Amino acid sequence: MPKKAKSKWADWLTEAFQVLRPPEKLTVAEWADRYRVLDSKTSAEPGQWSTDRTPYLRGIMDAFTDPRVEEIIFLKPTQVGGTECLNNMLAFVVAQDPSPALVMYPNLDMAKFTSENRLQPMMELSPALRSRFRPGNSKDLELQFDGMYTVIAGANSPASLSSRPIRFLFMDEVDKYPKSAGKEADPRSLARERTKTFPFNKKIMQTSTPTVRTGPIWQAWEAADVKLEYYVPCPHCGHYQTFKFKQIKFDKSLDAESIRGTAHYQCEHCDEIIRDAHKPAMLRAGEWRDSSGSTQLRRKTGFGLNAIYSPWVRFGDVAAEFITSKRTPEELMNFVNSWLAECWENTQIKLNSDKVLEKDSGYEEGVVPDRTILLTGGVDVQKDRFYYTIRAWGECMSSQNIRHGVVETWAQIEDVMNISYCARDGTEYFVNLCAIDSGYNADDTYTFCVNNSEWAVAVKGSNTALPSKYKLSKIDREERGMYGISLYMVDGGYYKDFISNRMVRKNDEPGGWFVYTGCDLEYAEQVTAEEKIIEKRGRNEYEVWRPKTAHADNHYLDTEVYAAFAADCLGIRYMRYEEKPEPKKEVSKKPAKQNSWVGGGNGSWL
Repeated sequence: MPKKAKSKWADWLTEAFQVLRPPEKLTVAEWADRYRVLDSKTSAEPGQWSTDRTPYLRGIMDAFTDPRVEEIIFLKPTQVGGTECLNNMLAFVVAQDPSPALVMYPNLDMAKFTSENRLQPMMELSPALRSRFRPGNSKDLELQFDGMYTVIAGANSPASLSSRPIRFLFMDEVDKYPKSAGKEADPRSLARERTKTFPFNKKIMQTSTPTVRTGPIWQAWEAADVKLEYYVPCPHCGHYQTFKFKQIKFDKSLDAESIRGTAHYQCEHCDEIIRDAHKPAMLRAGEWRDSSGSTQLRRKTGFGLNAIYSPWVRFGDVAAEFITSKRTPEELMNFVNSWLAECWENTQIKLNSDKVLEKDSGYEEGVVPDRTILLTGGVDVQKDRFYYTIRAWGECMSSQNIRHGVVETWAQIEDVMNISYCARDGTEYFVNLCAIDSGYNADDTYTFCVNNSEWAVAVKGSNTALPSKYKLSKIDREERGMYGISLYMVDGGYYKDFISNRMVRKNDEPGGWFVYTGCDLEYAEQVTAEEKIIEKRGRNEYEVWRPKTAHADNHYLDTEVYAAFAADCLGIRYMRYEEKPEPKKEVSKKPAKQNSWVGGGNGSWL
């Protein structure tokens, strides 16, 4: 065989061998340390990637190749390398496990900018990626590689989330996504739909700096199967702990620049001073753990960090930023979100189920407390059941839940609201007014309230604040022959404020809010299922009540809102307890004086 033919044959075999040879068995961090090159235009430290610079990213990146993990949630601040972590995962896919991928950013402009200035340069700089990249066949929003394509999408564009199947989904800064993609549904849901073709080996990565508790990344964090934080050892005592802002010690009387140079960290275990020079070694020795100390990964694994871990941030920088940010709520919100990686909330009061159970009145279930003026009820109507509460009211709007529960029919609601409830002295009480939610099954609620108008009224919660606590309107249901039905619009936010403020009063203070002895945990959890937070709408901020966690049941809270409205509607604020008059004592009558002739005297003739 001629030498030239042999050479071509050898080249073909070499190329075929390269194609057929399986990829090296590497983790994402190992691959990045060996092949990733950072661009001087977008990186403060250009050149060869080194995970040792940000050791906390190793566990997050390596979770991507763990077969137990399907979804990674990275709750992050700024300045910790979160975006580069995502980029390393994408690069790993291109080089090691080619399959269709989608990378989604908050909008198309950011998607195009990132593709041009970060992703495409990343592919060109690394020989391992460049050999697979096909720039001639690529567009800014669709990169082509050997064996795969990568769609670069904007969450605001339904067209960029077209129906192409993907195995790998990467979502960056999800809290900045619009709630819907044009006329379509939530863009995250649309993107997830594209992974259905790969039910057993898909991977989803979402990361963001949090905003509010109801934001996407915080909700994803709450829903994770396991929540991991990065524990680092104290250089003095070896105790593993997470970096917390409260452990940064500084003189608050100093200006920001002086604080920047004098602040230090204090070990929560031995109280020794930890300096910035200690941090690199602490980070290298750290590990991801959950609150129980376990390092186990699960199907949905959450990773949470704050900016204190960043190798580019000193303890004094965090303290100085806090002092500077205290000037306005907007700046403080940025500090909480972007530095502490916590959701922003302006909750007036933190309520939990334990607080409810502490409000034990000392009365058994069903027993009306002493000095009660009236009873009211509240009913939350659901598809297949009714939640109800009955509350006793006294002076200063002091109140106690005497009964609550779940029934299945309107007849049972009628029964529970019409039986008598007794005080310890035997005095009988009946529910004076019951407010019934008409939000779910309006027609049946109106019919029931018309038939029981002497004690029941229909109500509907208002989504916005009302000029007054409630507003009466009249409605007609001609098809049912009902006219002039009373419907009260109720400001739920006002009455939730009322309940929360009364709940924290000391037990000996007038106007308290109580429950009966042995109150169940489910009721307590539902009554405290919401909290008050600040939400931005355009340029304005509003305080609103929102569920603490996704899909949290709050039915008993709604019933208590309606019961409080009913008491207000009856004028309980202005009522005073009337002491019962003491029963008159019967005066014993003296026997009439007998006439002596009947036999009462010595001279009787008998």
